[in-house]
Amino acid sequence: MKEAYLYKKLPNKKVQCTNCAHYCVIENNQRGICGVRENKDGKLYSLVYGKAVAINVDPIEKKPFFHFLPGSYSLSVATVGCNFRCLNCQNWDISQGPKPNKPISSFYDLSPQEIVKMALENKTPSISYTYTEPTIFLEYALDTMKLAKKARLKNNWVTNGYQSKESLDLIAPYLDAANVDLKGFDDGFYQKVCGGRLKPVLETLKRMKTLRRGSGQEKIWVEVTTLVIPTLNDDEKTFKGIANFIKKELGEETPWHVTQFSGAISWQLKNLPDTLVKTLEKAYQIGKKAGLKYVYTGNIPGHKGEDTICPKCGTVAIDRMNYIIHRYDKNGKCPQCGENLDLILN
Repeated sequence: MKEAYLYKKLPNKKVQCTNCAHYCVIENNQRGICGVRENKDGKLYSLVYGKAVAINVDPIEKKPFFHFLPGSYSLSVATVGCNFRCLNCQNWDISQGPKPNKPISSFYDLSPQEIVKMALENKTPSISYTYTEPTIFLEYALDTMKLAKKARLKNNWVTNGYQSKESLDLIAPYLDAANVDLKGFDDGFYQKVCGGRLKPVLETLKRMKTLRRGSGQEKIWVEVTTLVIPTLNDDEKTFKGIANFIKKELGEETPWHVTQFSGAISWQLKNLPDTLVKTLEKAYQIGKKAGLKYVYTGNIPGHKGEDTICPKCGTVAIDRMNYIIHRYDKNGKCPQCGENLDLILN
């Protein structure tokens, strides 16, 4: 166990976790919504520090990041637990595993030092905190990120964006990139399908774009992903809302991934069909019409919507077939007209 970095002590041995936007008030000997932060005699502890449930070398495009170190591989790590309970979750066996108050089991004992060593040995330029929600293993992730930064490795989070202001401030100096799930654009959807609220996610996204890190005051690179679920968030109003929010609040250079849902691998939505390709294409067109430079369709290998296309002249700069990547850009610029393609290459 590791004492939590972010919490407040309250009377009668209660605590308030300030790690995520739920701000759980937790009674003695109880856990928060995530299932992996427990109040023990008036102190809050992480139950998953050093307990990795998954450790893999993945293509960075799997996260998905299309503009951050394109064509590279990333060491990916996760623990059990999540502060959401998304009905569509495909990693529900590990995200929901410790709820309610089940023992933390089936893990690898892996220290932050060992994770960084593995990344260096595998020659991956980055470490991805992914699969489940990295906010719930903040202490583990942050200690790893600090060591990774010293080793000149990049850190990226694949996240639902439900951090607290406190946790985002804590990780920002060490965070190079984030892919944030913007799962819908309706608070009712977030409450019903995800077990959260929309506003904190929007606030996280806006703050990520304004925070600076390092001596050079570099920006955190942000990409946005929306899993399009038939009958739940596949309407034109949702697509327009998300696209316009990205354009206005995050900037036209922010990539938007609209990805295909598969009921067969979801937690509790197995009755729903896979997303139609034409629905994703509709979202793609709405995003482009809103003025976004980069919109991508996901989970449809070989679809032209996976390619990075120059927003100025239409030349294919990066060709993708699943995780087979062919780069034609010239140091991040269009090979035809020289337009900057907003690629983070190192």
